[in-house]
Amino acid sequence: MVVDRVLLASPRGFCAGVEKAIKALDWMTKIFEPPVYCYHEIVHNQYVVDHFRRLGVIFVDDVRTVPPGSPVMLSAHGSPPEVVDAARESGGTVIDAVCPLVTKVHHELKVRARKGFTVLYVGHEGHEEAVGTMAVAPESVHLIQSVEDIDRLRDDVRPKALLSQTTLSLDEWQELREHAEATFPDLWMPNRSDLCFATTNRQAALRAIAAHADAVIVIGSANSSNTVALAKVAEATGCPRVLRVNAASELPDDLSGIVAVTAGASAPESLVNEVLEFLQPRDGVDIDPVTVEDEYFPPPPELRETLRALSLLLDVALGAPLVSDEVASSDRLHSAATVLESP
Repeated sequence: MVVDRVLLASPRGFCAGVEKAIKALDWMTKIFEPPVYCYHEIVHNQYVVDHFRRLGVIFVDDVRTVPPGSPVMLSAHGSPPEVVDAARESGGTVIDAVCPLVTKVHHELKVRARKGFTVLYVGHEGHEEAVGTMAVAPESVHLIQSVEDIDRLRDDVRPKALLSQTTLSLDEWQELREHAEATFPDLWMPNRSDLCFATTNRQAALRAIAAHADAVIVIGSANSSNTVALAKVAEATGCPRVLRVNAASELPDDLSGIVAVTAGASAPESLVNEVLEFLQPRDGVDIDPVTVEDEYFPPPPELRETLRALSLLLDVALGAPLVSDEVASSDRLHSAATVLESP
């Protein structure tokens, strides 16, 4: 195998929402004795999930199976209201790591439903984000995956609104948005797109390099919607070979020429480094950022309250307080990558 050069997409890998969720779950493993429970995978990446399993985190698909009083984290993808309620009724500490961009869509759906709209929600059936969002107002929302799904609502006389799963590919979203706008001229849409800025940025970065490559490697798990979207973006550019892998160990040994590399929003940079080490490009690695991200999401409010309570207890018992405000401010200074490097 002789790879001439690697074109490395930038930005790539962890987004602000994933950073927030991973660091929050890490705090829970430090605050509470194991096991800590997490509703669904904290993010859709096997490497990350396995790391937390080693720390005593148990991932469940039904919060009712969590022993009463046990600490629970709700995943970054957002949870149905009834799941949030059931988790809180168990009596333990509940930390909701939902991405703020998903919360925004939940709020938009609630408001449109209260105002009597039929909401067209563009998303993937069965995806945890879509399930959690649609559960906010199930009587008002319709899942849209094709133009036919839109056409079936032509006879609905209520006003229409269009919302979206945050991790879709821009191409997929645009096609359905354009058809919905043509079908319903008075269609309401939010002023700011529901598509995650990080997802869109990663797609733009890959689109800028994929057409110049003999092969594209997308690092991320198969159940990661934004990772799958990246693979579709690469295919749409006409790149002759697109590989989605969990890690370098899954790569073939016949790659050659120019190889473009990117990673989904829930894939850690350590996996990217392993892929680069495997490829050993003869002429090195080229990076040409399409944008620079500096978005930061602070720890969940429930976590900040828990840390504040611990601070007071330590102040009384030991005279050595853990100041929660200092923890919150220092949170920006360390990364999820650092968390995952710890044993």
